[in-house]
Amino acid sequence: MKSNKNDTIDAAAIAEAVTRPTMRFVEAKTPEQVDLQALHRVRERMVTARTRLICQMRAFCLEHGVAMRQGAGAFKLDLADVLADEGNDLTPAMRRLLGELREDLQQLETRIAAVSREIEATAGTNDVARRLATIPGIGPLGATAIVAAVGEGRQFRKARDLAAWIGLVPRQYSTGGKNTLLGIGKRGNSYIRRLLIHGARSCLMHLDRSRDRLGAWLDRLRARMHPNKVVVALAAKMARVAWVVLNRPGALYERRDPAFA
Repeated sequence: MKSNKNDTIDAAAIAEAVTRPTMRFVEAKTPEQVDLQALHRVRERMVTARTRLICQMRAFCLEHGVAMRQGAGAFKLDLADVLADEGNDLTPAMRRLLGELREDLQQLETRIAAVSREIEATAGTNDVARRLATIPGIGPLGATAIVAAVGEGRQFRKARDLAAWIGLVPRQYSTGGKNTLLGIGKRGNSYIRRLLIHGARSCLMHLDRSRDRLGAWLDRLRARMHPNKVVVALAAKMARVAWVVLNRPGALYERRDPAFA
């Protein structure tokens, strides 16, 4: 954009950018993608609200000297015991307030479960989402989130471009012929990046290394890297495999036995 900013100069800058051969373009979303992405946004908002509500309830209990374990599941178990225990230091007013907040939490979890079921139903009827779900570490949530945000993936020239867009490749600060690689870029869609990271962490813990061709690769990485770096490397590989599944009709991940790979 040249000189000051106004609508005319903005339009000229856009027209000039379109003619550049290396310019990146955003693929327009279909109405189905927009609807699916909206479901994910609503679920993410409610999960965040649930976390805030649990933290607030735990803080109220701590003010009265009642400590509870971390984690949503442990908190719900402890809360039932705390409310039933008449010998703790909770006042009647606080006990009544926590009971009301507990009902709010139950309603919120019911709504989260309903939206999750709707997303899972969509994943079961969408061919691309079903094929993405064959990748280790990618479930219905991750598969539908990728479909909603990426579509067919034609805007990415190669698999690494998708991983870079998600922010799973090293950030560079190179100058004077000296290459300097920093941490991951953390660009693009943070929601998909978070799902892939969590999926990779679960895959690292539970994947049967003896029956999947990723097993030997993961073992070699773990021998020389911190587990967190291994998780990010696996998430980046998952993103690259997802690009292949998106761009090749009928393609899916094959869990080949290492002996026959």
